[in-house]
Amino acid sequence: MSHRPIDTTETQVTMAGQLRRHLPAYLAGLVVLAAFQFAMNRIDWLSKSAIDRIFGEHPEESYKPALFMLGLAVFAFGSRIASRLFVFNAGRDVEYEMRALLLARLHRLGTAFYRKMSSGEIMSRSTGDLAQVRLLFGFGVLNIINVLFAFGSALQVMATISITLTLVSFITMPATVVLTRYFSRRTFDRTRATQVALGKLTDSLQTNLAGVRIVRSFALETRELHRFQEVNRAYLEASLALARVRGLLFPILGATSAGGILAFYWYGGSLLLRGPAAGGITKGDFFAFQLALGRMMWPMIALGFVVAVLQRGRVSFGCLKEIFDASPEVTDGPLPAPQEVRGTLSITGLSFEYDARKVLDAVTFEVPAGKSVAIVGRTGSGKSTLAMLLARLLPTPKGTVFIDGHDTCSLPLSFVRHTVGYAQQDAFLFSTTVARNIGFSLDEPDSPEGMDLVRDAAREAQVLEEALSLPEQFDTVVGERGVQLSGGQKQRVALARALAWGPHILVLDDPLSAVDAKTEAAILQAIERQAQKRTVVLITHRVAAAARCDAIVVLDQGRVVERGTHDELLRAQGIYAAFAEEQQMAHELDELDVDSGSLTPSSAEVA
Repeated sequence: MSHRPIDTTETQVTMAGQLRRHLPAYLAGLVVLAAFQFAMNRIDWLSKSAIDRIFGEHPEESYKPALFMLGLAVFAFGSRIASRLFVFNAGRDVEYEMRALLLARLHRLGTAFYRKMSSGEIMSRSTGDLAQVRLLFGFGVLNIINVLFAFGSALQVMATISITLTLVSFITMPATVVLTRYFSRRTFDRTRATQVALGKLTDSLQTNLAGVRIVRSFALETRELHRFQEVNRAYLEASLALARVRGLLFPILGATSAGGILAFYWYGGSLLLRGPAAGGITKGDFFAFQLALGRMMWPMIALGFVVAVLQRGRVSFGCLKEIFDASPEVTDGPLPAPQEVRGTLSITGLSFEYDARKVLDAVTFEVPAGKSVAIVGRTGSGKSTLAMLLARLLPTPKGTVFIDGHDTCSLPLSFVRHTVGYAQQDAFLFSTTVARNIGFSLDEPDSPEGMDLVRDAAREAQVLEEALSLPEQFDTVVGERGVQLSGGQKQRVALARALAWGPHILVLDDPLSAVDAKTEAAILQAIERQAQKRTVVLITHRVAAAARCDAIVVLDQGRVVERGTHDELLRAQGIYAAFAEEQQMAHELDELDVDSGSLTPSSAEVA
């Protein structure tokens, strides 16, 4: 296997490019395949010599060519194995490298791409299609080269023995070529339809597995099963259509090739009976011709299977090309990363649209280094979109977001995303341990130093005690998307992950939506401590959380309608003051309900 570094920034991935990249292995395979067919060619001629000697005047000398044949057979065996090692390993190297390129490209592609291609389709292409590409660059390339060399090697023997017999043996060759082209096109079309159906099947299965709790809670198992059966049936029909084409391909080509063999025996037998004196051939000629024809015919018969492999590989490569050729929405800027980062964040005239619907409209504000700002607004006011634009997870317009005066669109993506730590509202957890989820950004989360950081972050996010109460504490596996944890626990683990990262600018997208009041107060204290060490942007709908920040920006329908401190905005009697009043009334009603509930038993006892 190749251990050369993989350039994951490669923009063009082509079949020709992959062949060129592994050209040394393919050339080595070509050389040993040529050596193998040369050895088989010599064996044909030596068999002619041996047979002629057996039926000639000196049969005792037949052992000489036989010994040479034995040595060549051993050599051919070794070269055949070597050819597979070189070419098959090249195919596996292509698969290995394309898998890395695929993941790197998926990391760079934005939300527009993922809206068009489902995760199920991506998984299908990352597994089944890559396996077909490996066969294309391994088995397919090997057999195409072998067919060409076998044809040339065998033709030299056959044409030398008898041009006429060679032409008779090739009587079915035109039909073989026509049939191969016909079935090749049919196989390509059927394979493409099968791969599309497989992608839809994989997507349906993955969606049901990810949302199994929702399906059960709504008692929709029967409906989802019917939907799955529909896509499963479509895949079955596409697979059967492909199987019918492939099932016809091999026997039809085999029967066509068998016609050439029958023609050889008919005409070759007559030449053998005629004898060399009357323009015929010797017994050795007949035997050597038969060996050469067999070496040629078997690859021709197997050509149907090889064609199927090539066409499936081409289709699969085309499916992968759809990902490789997709244009990333967000790309690196031309300038190098600054040497020093203070953490000042400036937003100037930031506007953004989703499908011609304006989400943000000329948003402008500034957060000095080491200060905190709360972004407040009703649902749909653009808060989460703003958070993603700050980290360039969406295509941020040029000249709108600045870090220490540098336009983020002009800086390397890796620098921006290391500088701006984003904790998303929908807490996503990986199917691994609590410790590895919190220490996801650490190089060695399981090391003693890493575990210290993990514990500190968990303590700050108010999830340490709950993590220690789990069956295996920090080594507890949280399951797919954190299914073993509650919504509040997942949110706090995700918050701890952001805190363990320790970026210069920390963007928290509503990290308190799933916690109780007591936990909220403790987390807010932790956020205040974080604000002493870094710039903090807190996206929230809770006034109690916003009040702890140095400044507050209020969004409404994508526009900044208010800005100032908590006290200033309360005195302004605007939208923020209305939020504060609504939440205060809701809090008082909740307390009233609690008090009423606690008094009910006593009233009953008095009665």
